Amino acid sequence: MDYEVMAVFPGRGVSRLLVAAESPDLVAAAPALQGGVVVSLRALGQQKSRARGGKFPLPLFTRQMLSLLKAGLTVVEGLETLAAQDQGSVTSDVLGSLLASLREGQSLSAALQRHPEAFPDLYVATVKASERTGDMPEALQRYIVFHEKLADLKKKIVSAAIYPVLLMSVGAIVTLFLLGYVVPRFALVFADSGRDPEGLSSLLFAWGGFINNHAAGLGVGLLLGIAGVVGLLSLPAVRAALGRSAWRVPGLGERIRLVFLARFYRTSGMLLRAGIPLKTTLGMVADILPAALRDGLQRAIADIEQGQPFSKAAERNGLTTPVAMRMIAVGERSGQLGDMMEAVATFYDEEINNLVDTFTRLFEPLLMTIIGGIIGGIVLLLYMPIFELAGNFQ
Repeated sequence: MDYEVMAVFPGRGVSRLLVAAESPDLVAAAPALQGGVVVSLRALGQQKSRARGGKFPLPLFTRQMLSLLKAGLTVVEGLETLAAQDQGSVTSDVLGSLLASLREGQSLSAALQRHPEAFPDLYVATVKASERTGDMPEALQRYIVFHEKLADLKKKIVSAAIYPVLLMSVGAIVTLFLLGYVVPRFALVFADSGRDPEGLSSLLFAWGGFINNHAAGLGVGLLLGIAGVVGLLSLPAVRAALGRSAWRVPGLGERIRLVFLARFYRTSGMLLRAGIPLKTTLGMVADILPAALRDGLQRAIADIEQGQPFSKAAERNGLTTPVAMRMIAVGERSGQLGDMMEAVATFYDEEINNLVDTFTRLFEPLLMTIIGGIIGGIVLLLYMPIFELAGNFQ
C-alpha cells in the first residue's frame, strides 16, 4: 500500500514523500526515510476528516509537535507544518489562529489560552512554565505521559465494568423472556388440568400473566424509565448527590477517594515539575476534585499560606494516606516535591489496579451466581406444579 508521509530531515527541513509499505508500522523503515523523523502518514485512498465540527485532537497534536521540536524545528515552523497537513479541518483552523497570534508577538501559552475548548488550563499552564525554563519538548513529553496514565486508569475501570453490565443485561433479558413468554404458556397447561398452582408458583404465574398482558405498556414504561434515569444522571446536582451517597458507603468511599487522589497527585506533580508554584498548582487542580475533597483542599491552601508544609496540611485535611504523607515529606526535604507527588500517584495507581482486579475476580462469579439463582428459581417454580400433577396421576 502507498502512504503519504510527512517527515523532518536534518538539514533539509520538512519533506512530503510517497512511500510504499506493507503496513503503517513498516513505513519508518523505508529507505527513503532513513535519517528522518516521521511526523504523520496517511494511506492513500483513505479520506481525511474535514469535519469542522469535530474535536481538536490534543494528544495527537502534542505528539506531532514534540517530534517536530526534537527534529530541530521552531514552534512556528512546527505549527506551519501541521497546519499545512490538515488544511480545511478543525485542527487547521485552530493552528491558523495560533500562528496568527504568534505573528502578532504573543506567547504560545497566551495563544493557547484563546482556545479553551481545545487546550485545557493544565495544558496551557504546562506550556507557560516551559516558556520560562526554555524546555518545551520536556514539558510536552510530561503532558503526554500524564495523559497516557489517566487514559490507562480510565480504560482499566471501564474494562472492569463492561462484563458485569453485559452479564446483568443478558440475565435481565432471559428473566423477562421466561416471565413474559414461557410462564404464560405453562399457565395454559395448568388451566386445562383444572388445578391451580399453589404457593410461590402461583405468585410466579400471576407475574407472568401480568407481564404477558401488559407487554406493550411495560416496554414503553421501561424505555421511558431508562430515558428518565439517563436524564437525571446528566444533571450535575443528581450526580453530586449520588457521589455523596457513594462516599458514605463503607469501603467504597475510600476506594473512590483513592481514584481522585491519584489524579490529584499526578496532575499536581506534573505542574510542579513544570515550575509552577505550589499554591498556584493547588488552585488550578481544585476543579478535578469532588466536593468531598475540594473543601479539604481549600483548607490545606489556607494552612500552607500560614506557613505549614504541604505534607502536614494534606494530612490534616484528608488529602493523603499515611504512606503518601511520608513520601511527600521526603519530597519536601529533598526539594523534589513534584517528582515525589508523581511517585505517590504511581503508588496509588498500583493500589487501584489491585482493587479493580480483586473486584473483578470476586464480583463476576458472585453476579453469575445471583443471576443463575434467579433463573434457576423461576425454572424450579415452573416445574414444581408439574411434578405435583405427575404424582397425582400415579
